[in-house]
Amino acid sequence: MERFEQLAKRLEACCPGLELRRQEPMCGHTSFHIGGPARLMALPTDREQAVCAVRTAAELGVTPFFMGNGSNLLVPDAGVERFVIKTSGMKTCTIEGSTVTAECGITLARLAVQARDAGLTGLEFAHGIPGSLGGAVTMNAGAYDGEMAQVVTGVTCLNADGCVEEVAEFDFAYRHSVFSDGSRMILAARMELAPGDPAAVTARMDELAARRRDKQPLEYPSAGSMFKRPVGHFAAALIDRCGLKGLQVGGAQVSEKHAGFVVNRGGATCADVLTLVEQVRRRVLETTGVELEMEVKLLD
Repeated sequence: MERFEQLAKRLEACCPGLELRRQEPMCGHTSFHIGGPARLMALPTDREQAVCAVRTAAELGVTPFFMGNGSNLLVPDAGVERFVIKTSGMKTCTIEGSTVTAECGITLARLAVQARDAGLTGLEFAHGIPGSLGGAVTMNAGAYDGEMAQVVTGVTCLNADGCVEEVAEFDFAYRHSVFSDGSRMILAARMELAPGDPAAVTARMDELAARRRDKQPLEYPSAGSMFKRPVGHFAAALIDRCGLKGLQVGGAQVSEKHAGFVVNRGGATCADVLTLVEQVRRRVLETTGVELEMEVKLLD
């Protein structure tokens, strides 16, 4: 029996409530709507199921890939021989005073709304980011002068052996944290916010939402900003300067609305996106001398 099937059988026996999917199409789990099947996917809804999945995988020498909403993920067309643990079912949130503690799978939009409804401010920047809390902490997600590093004070995670750890040092930097290597699964994060007027918080969220609608190609599937911000530059401005808005390969296109986005205009493949990305990187390097680095993660 090959190892993925062995893993599935063990999980079915020791954790019967854990949902498992074999050969699960990843196009239904990424905001790009791109990707072939993952060999095995687990969808835990609580900590116990997550611990079981990670520990059992470790016992069989299988390295899991942890994902939330798939909003910053590109998956090969042929799929991946991987054990994917999708955490979107883990989404409880508790608020005590100005401290918010939430599980990894909660969306940033829902988290921001719950904080606002509790009379707290500090997560307005996150309201329009289409990811989950675990992914946001992992990459120190940010927008409009806000980032997770400003609010996160503690993280509970699973190490590679499935043991629970409490982490208080995060090594936050631009699109980086101590979790960026993917070896640990974030279970929950604790955030410290400040008292705020819900009406003012709502107004700020509405303002940022309007700015996003005005500037970003939200009408097409994408993975958000395709490239990291180069030191001293803005990727979108460099791409625009090179006249690359609208450049298209297959169904993948450099957005005509925001040059920092690559969008799926319909039927785009992973190969289309990667070919387009390489064309953009080469042209920008030749024209400006700046080398762009992908922000979107390619699952291999």
